[in-house]
Amino acid sequence: MELYKIALFGHRYIENLNEIEERLCSVLTEMIEQKEFVEFYIGRNGEFDEYAASVVKRVQKRRGKEKSALILVLPYQVKDIIYYRDYYDEIVIPVGKVHPKRAIANRNEWMVENADLVIVAVERNEGGSYRAMKYAESLGKKIVNLL
Repeated sequence: MELYKIALFGHRYIENLNEIEERLCSVLTEMIEQKEFVEFYIGRNGEFDEYAASVVKRVQKRRGKEKSALILVLPYQVKDIIYYRDYYDEIVIPVGKVHPKRAIANRNEWMVENADLVIVAVERNEGGSYRAMKYAESLGKKIVNLL
């Protein structure tokens, strides 16, 4: 089976969440229709992550879950992980023991390195999402900025 992996990043606070929904739905739907199976990698560190996860779930509901999976990628073990298992199709903690201040950056790098496509909602030249986008550019990854 051909596996296509998409990493999603966005700032912790996004001003125009409603404006990006249509574009995000369009890109996600196109990928699910074109590819044999799509894995969506997403964190849970802010408004964009939670919003994008809900958009993925809505697209899965319309297009069928059999061609895609929503994967929560955590930077480290969290106390309430059991509650996430009902919402996400899979949970991955890819980074070994590192200092907590470096864990999110390491997780983001892992997501970029393992993705075929990086979808971002970056409107400022700062923050973890911006750094993830720049890292993806340095690796020559295909990037879609929703803003």
